[in-house]
Amino acid sequence: MTPRFRGRAVLLEETLVCADLHLGRAETSAVEVPVGDGRDVRDRLEALCTAHDPETVVLAGDVLHAFETIPRGVERRVGEIRRRVTASGAELVVLGGNHDALLDQVWDGPVADHYRLDAETVVVHGHEDPGVDADRYVLGHDHPVIEIEAQRHPCMLRGPGGPNDAAVIVLPAFNRFTAGVVINHLHAREFQSPLVVDTDVLRPIIRDEDSGETLRFPELGAFRDRLSGR
Repeated sequence: MTPRFRGRAVLLEETLVCADLHLGRAETSAVEVPVGDGRDVRDRLEALCTAHDPETVVLAGDVLHAFETIPRGVERRVGEIRRRVTASGAELVVLGGNHDALLDQVWDGPVADHYRLDAETVVVHGHEDPGVDADRYVLGHDHPVIEIEAQRHPCMLRGPGGPNDAAVIVLPAFNRFTAGVVINHLHAREFQSPLVVDTDVLRPIIRDEDSGETLRFPELGAFRDRLSGR
């Protein structure tokens, strides 16, 4: 099952996975964030469904950015995402993340801690050990970005860097206004997810939507010196 990277998400056969929508961040953040961030998430997700016609869409945790109360407008935005995904003909699967304690206030469907896509692949948010063995984990949580020539780019990370040499695909935040974590010189102990145990074998991948190209870089273990200009 070869992954196809599109618009901060990944397509695995007929399943589209994205993580870290962080709906409500604009309303709760002390940092100025465009008010339309929820609409941007909704519209980009709908566009991916239209372009690729997935059978299943998995929201892999941190659907919300809410702690004590649900920010104004978030319930409506969750409903709009649900309607547009289901209108495309896809089943919507929701996983819980560490920011989703209040998710049951805006979502009346099931919330799982993992989704088994096939015999080999498990989708999780990534904030904790799911207690489920897999040959490959697809996760979010860490919001990876790579810095190249002073420019930051959201990136996927792919490679056998998981527990027991399991493959991992780490997704960037789907919300474009969520701060990313520069991974150029990060080692596994500095990642938040316990599912990332070796960063040297992970390859950064950037999807350039303007050109339609997917840019694949060397493994971080060999790439770090070049990123430092050494």
